[in-house]
Amino acid sequence: MAAFCKGRSRFKRVLLQQTLIRNLTGKFDYDLVVIGGGSGGLACSKEAAQFGKKVAVLDYVEPSPKGTKWGLGGTCVNVGCIPKKLMHQAALLGTAVKDARKYGWNIPAPVSHDWPTMAEAVQNHVRSLNWGHRVQLQDKKVKYFNLKGSLVDEHTIRGVSKSGKETVLTAASVVIATGMRPKFPADVPGAVEHSISSDDLFWLRESPGKTLVVGASYVALECAGFLTGIGLDTTVMVRSIALRGFDQQMAGLVTDYMDSYGTKFSWECVPNKVEKLASGALRVTWEDPGSRAEASDTFDTVLWAIGRAAETRTLNLEKVGVALEEESGKVIVDDCEASSVPNIYAIGDIGEGRPELTPVAIKAGRLLARRLFGASRELMNYNNIPTTVFTPLEYGCVGLSEEEAERRHGKDAIEVYHAFYKPLEFTVAERDASQCYIKAVCLREGDQPILGLHFTGPNAGEVTQGFALGFQCGATYRHLLATVGIHPTCAEEVIKLNITKRSGLDPMVTGC
Repeated sequence: MAAFCKGRSRFKRVLLQQTLIRNLTGKFDYDLVVIGGGSGGLACSKEAAQFGKKVAVLDYVEPSPKGTKWGLGGTCVNVGCIPKKLMHQAALLGTAVKDARKYGWNIPAPVSHDWPTMAEAVQNHVRSLNWGHRVQLQDKKVKYFNLKGSLVDEHTIRGVSKSGKETVLTAASVVIATGMRPKFPADVPGAVEHSISSDDLFWLRESPGKTLVVGASYVALECAGFLTGIGLDTTVMVRSIALRGFDQQMAGLVTDYMDSYGTKFSWECVPNKVEKLASGALRVTWEDPGSRAEASDTFDTVLWAIGRAAETRTLNLEKVGVALEEESGKVIVDDCEASSVPNIYAIGDIGEGRPELTPVAIKAGRLLARRLFGASRELMNYNNIPTTVFTPLEYGCVGLSEEEAERRHGKDAIEVYHAFYKPLEFTVAERDASQCYIKAVCLREGDQPILGLHFTGPNAGEVTQGFALGFQCGATYRHLLATVGIHPTCAEEVIKLNITKRSGLDPMVTGC
């Protein structure tokens, strides 16, 4: 073998040796190698290890264009759900301070927010989670490699370290769980050089100051919401509609509330240039949708939130036969999360058609490991996945939007029960509750199965999570009527729904 390998590079020699050993013995280094150390990959690897299997995880964070990098745990832990919710909480506390005066608290004015203090606390918490994930992998005997992984063939993985050192691993099964990263527009001069994305925002040590958020995805609106909430001048630039893919009536309520909250909106606009001035400020130009004349303004920070791109480009997937969806670049998977190559699987955001949500990736990863190593046949149920948009007025939903229900069943076949309500905690504080709204989209037939539930108001995530269980049990409108509420809560208003859109009656809730 030594003579046969003579003269080849170290990587090629190791690769050839591994291939020969595998072919001769039928053995692999690992039962499972997971490429990607985010929520789904970590869940899958730890679950597989519970069955006594030899498991490895490769994770490597490519720095953002601004050079931001982070530790183990993926988007959710480092630049997504966790820091987002904590900064959202910071904004909610600012609102609570204003409310507190109406409730009798003597709070001297003015009250100001200090970004570095918040950022340090949030970043320290995230670092503790990074360390916690490493400890968990070690405790469960999962081997962690801080390497950038790619496939050589269906059973061979090449890992490259920051220094360029190469490592070769073989595995009976491979799981791709590399997730997605924010997009930047290729056709807008200065966008990449002078802007940031959500990959950078949560790791800024100093306040972003006056900020332009480009895009109207949930990421865009959540970031704009907490920036406004902590007192920053924030503008959202929207090309077409907000919260594409969500119920559009609810999206309108969210943006209307944000407008009253202080977030500025520029509709039907997209930047065509970002320039850095001598002062350090950023001048953004765009075409005014009314006059078609060029307009401009200056900002301290420009944040792009126009969508995310699948991290598949460097994995060498197509070379080993893994089919990708042409437009999205995601891995085409079946109901078992299997790709077009039998022993290669994909979970989480990287799978074509899968909801881009952390709990989805975690559950799919665990179920995949149980099917591979635990004789389970349980598949992931991708129907009726609940979620919440953590905007200043939170929006929670589960099931179909009203538009999708009409598309599938026809407008005459559905009944929409709805209500505008006023949270009790808003009353003394004299807060605007005009966008606090609930609707249940149901079939008209029989006991009226609930197709979708939508809620805007305080603690929307907590409310929606509770009702999501009912969807797994076949919840109907009759079940809602039979449920006793907890008084006085916002969630109680869901089980009191009795006005239909079809009736034309005023849906405003009055009394206690």
